[in-house]
Amino acid sequence: MPKMKTKSSAKKRFKVTATGKVKVQAAGKRHGMIKRSNKFIRKARGTMVLSDPDTQIVKKFMPYGF
Repeated sequence: MPKMKTKSSAKKRFKVTATGKVKVQAAGKRHGMIKRSNKFIRKARGTMVLSDPDTQIVKKFMPYGF
């Protein structure tokens, strides 16, 4: 059987931790910061761990990352 392909968009956006969780950057911080609250900007700093249903979707995109 041929190799499965990894989605290029997924390999750029997601990292897998040693325990199999998926890390992702916070969404909504590219532009338009003037209309966002300071609380939102603070909370969207750094990375976060995806929820379990979203992790299942990402695992299908990256067959060899897990």
